[in-house]
Amino acid sequence: MIRRLRIANRPVFRTVALVSLAALSLAACSKGGRPKNADLAASKVMTIGVNAYLWRASLDTLSFMPLLQTDSNGGVIVTDWYINPAAPTERVKVTVTILDQDLRADGLRVAYLRQINQGGQWVAAPTQAATVQKLEDIILTKARDLRRAAVAG
Repeated sequence: MIRRLRIANRPVFRTVALVSLAALSLAACSKGGRPKNADLAASKVMTIGVNAYLWRASLDTLSFMPLLQTDSNGGVIVTDWYINPAAPTERVKVTVTILDQDLRADGLRVAYLRQINQGGQWVAAPTQAATVQKLEDIILTKARDLRRAAVAG
């Protein structure tokens, strides 16, 4: 916070504020305006046990479903059964496993289970491979977007 004091009818800024502003200016000028360790574009960004971009993108993608288990160190997200209000006789369950610390397409595995209600019983139903592929693509696209936003910001 910068406060102005009036001494002899002249505005004078506090020394602390000036020193803080000077330090910020110098830090912004060093090495092209980026701090030394700001290479957020690197594929290995880990504040947890797995790639942080894949983890965040997976959670964002599955945010509409109830979560049953999450393990950020092991890279596992398991949802509970989700029933779409538009299709009440069908339910799905998703497990996302992040296999690598790098942001790579083969560093992600999605398991998708589908059941349909037949006479009051939930029965396993076939899942199209395209559904799993589409879900993986959505997560990977979000992870790349998060990475781009981190680099740009």
